[in-house]
Amino acid sequence: MTEALNELGSQIAAKRTECVLSWDVTHDELNVDVAPANIAELVEFLKTDPTCKFSTLVDITAVDYPERAKRFDVVYHFLSMYQNQRIRLRVSVREDEMVPSIVDVHPSANWFEREVFDMFGILFTGHPDLRRILTDYGFRGHPLRKDFPTTGYTEVRYDEAQKRVVYEPVSLVQEYRQFDFMSPWEGAEYILPGDEKEGAK
Repeated sequence: MTEALNELGSQIAAKRTECVLSWDVTHDELNVDVAPANIAELVEFLKTDPTCKFSTLVDITAVDYPERAKRFDVVYHFLSMYQNQRIRLRVSVREDEMVPSIVDVHPSANWFEREVFDMFGILFTGHPDLRRILTDYGFRGHPLRKDFPTTGYTEVRYDEAQKRVVYEPVSLVQEYRQFDFMSPWEGAEYILPGDEKEGAK
């Protein structure tokens, strides 16, 4: 399998030198780093080239690296049912950089790109309807960014007196943020309900 993927990676890099920045095979998976401006062109090639035939878009997601200048990796997963192979494309972008949409090549990318926009705030140029898909219309921020607070910014609740949904800023005082990380598997010295039965045998 690794030999076939190495051969495929070499062929793709040779045929699309302007698109492929680098490639490798790790854990029997072919990974290709792509220049952002050329992502749609490479995806089209992978779909139509007879040696590739990556006709199925499995997923689009992103990874946040706040310490890097190019903060995000947009990650594409494709499947070739004809060749029984998978490929992962990675596009590294800055926080203010936009990525070309691949909706024209793979219409199923529509909701995937909307999800990446909603969760990470990455913009896709040429997308027909780029708006939030998982969070509410008035939601502030992007939940899968590593600098997003675990409590969020806004609390949503139904107010019985006003008979409507109310949006309020989150105010979680420190006294209520008690975390107990102890467990019986980590050598805790307290007795859990039911533990007294152990000595009764």
